[in-house]
Amino acid sequence: MDKQLVGNQAWAVKGAFTKPLAELLETSARMHTRLCPRQGLGARIGLLAGRLLAIDLPQTDKRLLTIAETDGCLVDGLAAATNCHPGSRTLRIVDYGKVAATFVDTRDEQAVRIAPRLDIRTLAREYAPTARQRWEAQLVG
Repeated sequence: MDKQLVGNQAWAVKGAFTKPLAELLETSARMHTRLCPRQGLGARIGLLAGRLLAIDLPQTDKRLLTIAETDGCLVDGLAAATNCHPGSRTLRIVDYGKVAATFVDTRDEQAVRIAPRLDIRTLAREYAPTARQRWEAQLVG
């Protein structure tokens, strides 16, 4: 089994994705009426949570509970990637003004909080130097 180091803990990495990132971003853009960088970040954070918790995403049941620490664009990306929504009581929004989310596997009673690195915008620009604008660099990949 593959291992990934997160903080000081090694997590098993085995969650599967049933949809490619591009399709998740299209779904997010439909919910949000346009596509912006925080949606891409939200989708990537959601997919990472699925891998770390070994949950297939987007989920088809109510196994994953997502607690978003901000409102707005990021939440639409999280919802597209995880299929967690406030109406199904699998997505809670607690607006602390943080770009972060906590994901709880309600079956295995495991949880992980994910927040991007503070230098994520700079890293995105380095990763995608041909992007026309800084925000576009965050959507590439």
